[in-house]
Amino acid sequence: MEYFIIQGEQKFGGEILIGGAKNAALPIFFAAILGTEEIVLNNVPNLTDIKYTCNIFKNLGAQVEADLANNKVVLRPQDIKNYVVPYELASKMRASIWALAPLVAKYGYGKVSLPGGCAIGSRPVDMHLDALKKLGATIEFDEGYVIATAKDGLKGANIFFDKVSVGATVSAVCAAVLAKGVSHIENVAMEPEVVDVCNFLIALGAKIDGVGSKVLTITGVEQLKGVSNYEIIPDRIECGTYLIAAAISRSKVTCHNVNPKHMEATLAKLSEAGAQISISGNSITCDMAGRRPKSVNIITAPYPGIATDMQAQFTLLNSLAEGNSVVTETIFENRFMHVPELQRMGAKISQNGNTIYIQGVEQLSGAHVKATDLRASISLVLAGCVAKGHTYVNEIYHIDRGYEAIEQRMKQIGCTITREQNQESI
Repeated sequence: MEYFIIQGEQKFGGEILIGGAKNAALPIFFAAILGTEEIVLNNVPNLTDIKYTCNIFKNLGAQVEADLANNKVVLRPQDIKNYVVPYELASKMRASIWALAPLVAKYGYGKVSLPGGCAIGSRPVDMHLDALKKLGATIEFDEGYVIATAKDGLKGANIFFDKVSVGATVSAVCAAVLAKGVSHIENVAMEPEVVDVCNFLIALGAKIDGVGSKVLTITGVEQLKGVSNYEIIPDRIECGTYLIAAAISRSKVTCHNVNPKHMEATLAKLSEAGAQISISGNSITCDMAGRRPKSVNIITAPYPGIATDMQAQFTLLNSLAEGNSVVTETIFENRFMHVPELQRMGAKISQNGNTIYIQGVEQLSGAHVKATDLRASISLVLAGCVAKGHTYVNEIYHIDRGYEAIEQRMKQIGCTITREQNQESI
């Protein structure tokens, strides 16, 4: 196993180029199953989750040319001849469930092993499957697999989600674009990543109205085509992470290649914490100018609220901020696993259900900690960079799933982290 050794009391500062959004790239890859011609994707992040998805695509029989060093992938979905995603591939990440809807929509059959992924709480696939049922699919379970069939094709339907779900929205949209007739989907997720999936499908020839709103109207088409140059949106979570790095080290970081409109909730909270935020085109600067951040209360919520993927980073900020704060997690019930690790580093945090109470401290101390999920892992890395002494972050495979070239990116903004092997020896 690999781990990071981090020398503390480093100071973030400088400029960094933000990569493509993992949370858009993954559903776009699966939506690409629907195409019948070559698809070229740009600004694809070089992440292990992307590599897993490329393997799923290849297993389906499609040709894949991945040049991840240059953030480009070419997909040829017209070559798909297998409609099963096996356990050994699906178990790598929960996003694999997104293969089911496009497979049944395009081929009338899809079989996907129930997926794995970060242990951040219950993320049932019921809403995905309910949407497929309403569109006319038959759903069965067999030895850990979910099977969807639609011998006569899917048919347009009215779908209302009882709660907002990014995953279920993506599945419903991917199924409806090839369904016969018109579908109305209400209470959909409005995240920029969902909008990106819709825009990608439109580029392939889908007819989707209401993109970016709570209601989508989709008129099914007979087939989708390809696209020669589709650029995935920038990663707002990566951007927010590095802006918080500036805040906790009382320094200045500029992120380039971002969409400031996607960052409004995060930027508002950083401003409330005392940071000077400036925007110039597609660049954002967070300048804490030697000041200790102030505590800010956080409640995670679907977009346009504070993303659950930013909760761990804001928990770290509050742990080092002046004053007391309350952080409430409303999306996942088990997303405070970073709290015991931060407590090992000296953070003063107590928990009651889905809420934590934080009393800010001047400085954390280095310790041996364990990364329990993707966003928890980056909060521990940032904590180690500003803590006193050395920090050892274990089980860092999580971080490679969502942060491209983390050592190089951190070095760009002034911090050195070292990747080592043989975790058991430390």
